[in-house]
Amino acid sequence: MKVAVITDCNSTFTQKTAKENGIFCVDMPVIIDGENFIQDVNLTSEMFYEALELDKDVSTSQPSPGSIMDLWDSVFEQGYDQIVYIPMSSGLSEACNTAKLLAEDYDGRVKVVDNHRISGTQTQSVLDAKEMAANGRDAEYIQKRLDETAYDQSIYIAVDTLKYLLKGGRVTPAGAALGTVLGIKPVLTIQGGKLDAFAKVRGMKKCGSKIIDAIRSDLENRFKDVNKEDIMIFTAGTLQSEEECNNWNELIRSEFPGFDINYYPLSLSIGAHIGPGSIAAGIAIKTR
Repeated sequence: MKVAVITDCNSTFTQKTAKENGIFCVDMPVIIDGENFIQDVNLTSEMFYEALELDKDVSTSQPSPGSIMDLWDSVFEQGYDQIVYIPMSSGLSEACNTAKLLAEDYDGRVKVVDNHRISGTQTQSVLDAKEMAANGRDAEYIQKRLDETAYDQSIYIAVDTLKYLLKGGRVTPAGAALGTVLGIKPVLTIQGGKLDAFAKVRGMKKCGSKIIDAIRSDLENRFKDVNKEDIMIFTAGTLQSEEECNNWNELIRSEFPGFDINYYPLSLSIGAHIGPGSIAAGIAIKTR
């Protein structure tokens, strides 16, 4: 049984890196002032965040049903027998539920995973699915295992500005004004697929410490019985310079020696809600 693994660009995969890893990737549209753009095709992250800062009308959208089915059909034409499709969390987008409806027309050959992940945690699911497929597991087994281990992960995000949370209705105008005056930076978390409040901290430096403490707590408590080789720690964010990205990544590496830690830009779907300048880190457990 030849099983294909497909994800979307709300993971850390681009079309290029997906191809390098033997998987397939669905593009997620971004709409700026009514015009459609595709990340890494005709839209860079720099262009996206510039549009946000200029207060342009920016929104993200799920891929069209037609584009998803066209990709699935193309994959089957390449000789694959089954597909495991891993979209972003259903708690953050309707794309997952749409895909489940589309899969009903494929007689069980397409299995849609809803393991409530995004960014690096979603990437870990994709890599796990690829490895399970290489070991002879069928699509149904892979879907079941990824769904069972959905919550073996965490992401923590510190937001530099309250402007975009205010736009999205996640903070009140009064709360945003007070937070700005006092220099309060919210730390958010994604556990179970939704963006939730985790802590409030004064200053981004203290936010970094709060995130480090959260990851360490996960290691020492939730995942204390997990073998180190089965744990992935990653950094992420909407940082706009390579130096900032490297500095944040190296700080986390210094705090958690022995882990191969990489920086991933957060997806534009998350960036639209939190704006530029955010820092994040996450942890995910390997699924077999």
